[in-house]
Amino acid sequence: MMKEDEKETLPVVDGQNEAPVDYTDDNIRHLSDMEHVRTRPGMYIGRLGDGNLAEDGIYVLLKEIIDNSIDEFKMKAGDRIEVDVMDNLRVSVRDYGRGIPQGKLVEAVSVLNTGGKYDSKAFKKSVGLNGVGAKAVNALSSRFEVRSYRDGLVRSLVFERGILKSDTTEETQDEHGTYIYFEPDNTLFKNYSYHDDIVETMLRNYTYLSSGLTIMYNGRRIRSRNGLEDLLTDNMTVEGLYPIIRIKNEDLEIAFTHTNQYGEEYYSFVNGQHTTQGGTHQSAFKEHIARTIKEFFNKNYEYTDIRNGLVAAIAINVEEPVFESQTKIKLGSTLMAPNGESINKCVGDFVKREVDNYLHIHTDVAEIIENKIKESERERKSMAGITKLARERAKKANLHNRKLRDCRIHYSDAKDERKEESSIFITEGDSASGSITKCRDVNTQAVFSLRGKPLNSFGLTKKVVYENEEFNLLQAALNIEEGLDDLRYNKVIVATDADVDGMHIRLLIITFFLQFFPDLIKKGHVYVLQTPLFRVRNKRNKIKNKKVLETEGKSTGKGNKDYVVRFCYNEEERLAAIAELGPEPEITRFKGLGEIDPDEMAHFIGPDIRLEQVTLHKNDQVKKLLEYYMGKNTMERQNFIIDNLVVEEDVPEPDSAPLD
Repeated sequence: MMKEDEKETLPVVDGQNEAPVDYTDDNIRHLSDMEHVRTRPGMYIGRLGDGNLAEDGIYVLLKEIIDNSIDEFKMKAGDRIEVDVMDNLRVSVRDYGRGIPQGKLVEAVSVLNTGGKYDSKAFKKSVGLNGVGAKAVNALSSRFEVRSYRDGLVRSLVFERGILKSDTTEETQDEHGTYIYFEPDNTLFKNYSYHDDIVETMLRNYTYLSSGLTIMYNGRRIRSRNGLEDLLTDNMTVEGLYPIIRIKNEDLEIAFTHTNQYGEEYYSFVNGQHTTQGGTHQSAFKEHIARTIKEFFNKNYEYTDIRNGLVAAIAINVEEPVFESQTKIKLGSTLMAPNGESINKCVGDFVKREVDNYLHIHTDVAEIIENKIKESERERKSMAGITKLARERAKKANLHNRKLRDCRIHYSDAKDERKEESSIFITEGDSASGSITKCRDVNTQAVFSLRGKPLNSFGLTKKVVYENEEFNLLQAALNIEEGLDDLRYNKVIVATDADVDGMHIRLLIITFFLQFFPDLIKKGHVYVLQTPLFRVRNKRNKIKNKKVLETEGKSTGKGNKDYVVRFCYNEEERLAAIAELGPEPEITRFKGLGEIDPDEMAHFIGPDIRLEQVTLHKNDQVKKLLEYYMGKNTMERQNFIIDNLVVEEDVPEPDSAPLD
């Protein structure tokens, strides 16, 4: 018998004994700068994506290049930037700054941790700090060109996937500045395309923060005269209760107003960088704006009542800012400058002094703000009792929420690499939720099941969120009662049948979000699931099209291994599938999600999921639309229905046999 210390131990993997893997000198690799970026792109640009979301990598590439041009403008070198996006695939950016020093041009765009911004003299308050941005763009592009125009010379470099291919220097009469062209590598960014509205929003944000800067985007001029006031004006979907208050100094600018919408809405920036997840500057502003208003009225108002309906923006300039990631969407710095005063104190002193002065001078605005606070206070107190009961109910439900089939990874899990994939399907009825539940990814996809049609919440107060069990449990599942900071799912997907009832339920849910949580839609978290209307299939041995048989792999769907299947989302796709899989294919019309087999449903909620994002813009006239569609049954709506009613007649097919 072996002694305890003599027993042979084998590594256990997935419960089975496996031989240990050799770990030798050959396993130690050194990657070049460009290889490292290409091997670990997530370290440098976050998610890859295909361009459907503003956080996708292709926009980070564009942002990294524009950041450098903005930094030139901030150093008072060039007030014009030209951005062109060709075929939604290729990008060029030309600025009229000082131009990258030509002697170090190769290093500046291809050697990590090399840049002019380690020297705070050349760039006092810049976004680009780490010597990474342009190099990452170079490494992740199939083609990357850079030209530096300085002192009558232009030096031009061409790279392919980070490898230098040409280097030339010529005389020129062009203005000083830098030109960069790049084409993201489509082997990394699969099926990507730049979306015009996302690019334009990004560029507008730059102009709001850079008074005097002009950006030409595909020939269109983008410019802002009133800074953050223009930002709020362009993004607010409801009217402010009073004119937007805008106050600024050299390093700080704030703009705010109150509206009659629920919740709070913030836009924050650091050195021109849009910090979509806020940070220390946004937290300081939230704290001090509420405290200043409370102290001005010298009454014991709650901070939540003061900030309810607040729409605000803050922009701050910080020396050597520290962000929580390379994508720079959340500020981590606590100091305005190395060994300088704290951001909290700087923002606090500014808000206290300027906002207090403004309210003393503009007593009419102060009166409107106090009336809004009192209104929020009354509503909060009126539903205090029911809120407590609802929270207790939701707490119990969290232990065993029959409506919610949760997933393991959530959007609020800060350190999880897959948090962006976290989503929740809001379904109608048990059959639909059952189909999705059986085939979902249990790590990232949750399901919330509605019992029939939810309540029409238009025109109701927030009290209904707590009185209505379904709404309260949905709020609890999303964890949005106190705002979006702890939202549990990145994508809230409304998954209803593609019929009249399904459309109605979609509208009721979206109305609920628009009424009480508009920020959920504004921040791009709400989607509608597109589901197929038809399944067209035919047996392999019946299909005449040889190309289809050659390219089509075996279907993994249950009972479909002998078939070639096409799922069609509209009539055009149905006709194309019939022509492709002829002759005489089998056609199935899906009446609802519950009729779709879970094995088939897996195709629609997997990597090829089709989603339509619910968006909210200033020109949408949300209040009027909701009042028309969800308000009282007015004669105007009745007449519209009567005038547009379509009666379908059963017309026999031309080749059908006559009836006896």
